[in-house]
Amino acid sequence: MKVFLRGIGLAAILACSIQMLAAQETPTGDPKDFKVKPCLHSVSYAGVWRGQALLSVDEFLVKAKELGFDSVMIVAKRPHLSPLDYDDAARKRLKARLAELNLKLVALAGYTDFTAGIDKPGIPHVEIQALYLAEVAKLARDLGTNMVRVFTGYERPGIPYDRQYATVVEGLKLAGKRAQEYGVTLVVQNHHDIALHHDAMYWLLKEVNLPNVMAGWDAWSPTLEKLSAEEIRQSVLKMKPFIVNTIAADYIRQPRFNYEPGLTNYLRQEDVLRAVPMGEGIIDYQTFFTALRDIGYRGYIAYEMCEVLDGGGSIENLDRTAKKFLDYLKRFETSSLQDGEKTASR
Repeated sequence: MKVFLRGIGLAAILACSIQMLAAQETPTGDPKDFKVKPCLHSVSYAGVWRGQALLSVDEFLVKAKELGFDSVMIVAKRPHLSPLDYDDAARKRLKARLAELNLKLVALAGYTDFTAGIDKPGIPHVEIQALYLAEVAKLARDLGTNMVRVFTGYERPGIPYDRQYATVVEGLKLAGKRAQEYGVTLVVQNHHDIALHHDAMYWLLKEVNLPNVMAGWDAWSPTLEKLSAEEIRQSVLKMKPFIVNTIAADYIRQPRFNYEPGLTNYLRQEDVLRAVPMGEGIIDYQTFFTALRDIGYRGYIAYEMCEVLDGGGSIENLDRTAKKFLDYLKRFETSSLQDGEKTASR
């Protein structure tokens, strides 16, 4: 009987721990609850774009600490943190290393595309990706974090939109329920085609209807959707019930042209985007971060250098750019925002 009761007690403690781990701090509606909490995304040193330097996970952690960051987000795939490469012992070592460096692991960055392979129904692509996210959620739990960033899906030509949308819903539900077992929240970033706009994302998350499937809302895609400053602000207000994370980066547009011999002229093409230090690009972070402040956002502001960057991909340039991010964020600290508003009202 004692063994049975002891087992019930341990199960209750475990359930309580998982529930506490899963809880995310959603916006309160009170601007006083907003704090600037910078976080460095390991994709910034993952060697993913032309010329970008590659650091190992441990090298990245040391680098983040040296640059002045207290928290990190880590890529949950090779070359960084793939579940394939981290057994129980490796996870314990990494968790201890994070503690040794006094770094908080805010989230793991999962990589999904639930519409991939939708034209080949014989392959269980959605189940495969849901299982991948379950493994990433377990990895997150083992490392002491309760958040995994995910994507929706890219829209495939020739496939009815609603079929693709339904596939994303199915994938998020499957993965979300598995993530619940580990006390982990899936944070859907507005990055892929499906449900990119805030109205569509709001609808999607309501339809998924799981308490641990929330939003990572960024300013990047609304800007490229050509939303006005007021529309970007409204996107934050709309997504308020779901926003628990945001990832920041800044970009400039570079015009492109194709020569047309028959016209002896150039035809305008879509612009290419290049990354620049925060505050030097086209994204209206003044509006975006002020809106986050206004809704009482309590999450982190993660910084990523995941595209060809002004100055190149050397360690030295990446370091300089990351430090500029920290300097840039200082203007959005609550006291600085309030001082700016007082000055503007005079």
